[in-house]
Amino acid sequence: MKHLIIYAHPNQESLNGQIKQSIEKILEQQEQEVIIRDLYSLGFDPVLSLDDMAQQRKGIVNELVKKEQEYISWADVVTFIYPIWWTGMPAIMKGYIDRVFSYGFAYRYDQGIQKGLLTGKQAIILNTHGKSHEEYSAIGMDKALLLTSDKGIYTYCGFQIKEHFFFDKADRATPEAIQMWLYKIRDVYTMTNSIQVKNA
Repeated sequence: MKHLIIYAHPNQESLNGQIKQSIEKILEQQEQEVIIRDLYSLGFDPVLSLDDMAQQRKGIVNELVKKEQEYISWADVVTFIYPIWWTGMPAIMKGYIDRVFSYGFAYRYDQGIQKGLLTGKQAIILNTHGKSHEEYSAIGMDKALLLTSDKGIYTYCGFQIKEHFFFDKADRATPEAIQMWLYKIRDVYTMTNSIQVKNA
């Protein structure tokens, strides 16, 4: 299978970085094709400019954006790895969505009806946050995060969400907790790729 990993954390030594490295290793062991887009390392410009918007209305796509769209078109499975900051995704990831998931590529309207254009692709989302699951559940933030990201972005654009992990209390996670999370991650990728082999 063709896997694209979109990673947004500035620190390679972070828990997010550890998760990325673990997934990369799993996929390499399974001899899957993998491309990683590390947005901070790439210096990805997250600002959707007036020029971007004007060009899009003419059907013209910025070369940087076009390149990212080609990676998404290539992939069977797109993995998004980023922390939850201020109850949302980091600005660089939001800017990536703003610019790359553009009208005509990720979605469009047919006679006023919205249609996702990234159908046939799976999404796996991995988030870390400092709050506990109990704290987020008490204020409804757990549901809000799923609604705004899964419903508002990924399935809106046609992705089938394979799994969305929220790893809580990430700033004080024990080695045992991290190991358990990595086992869960391995299971998801093993299952995803084995199903594809059976269907091939």
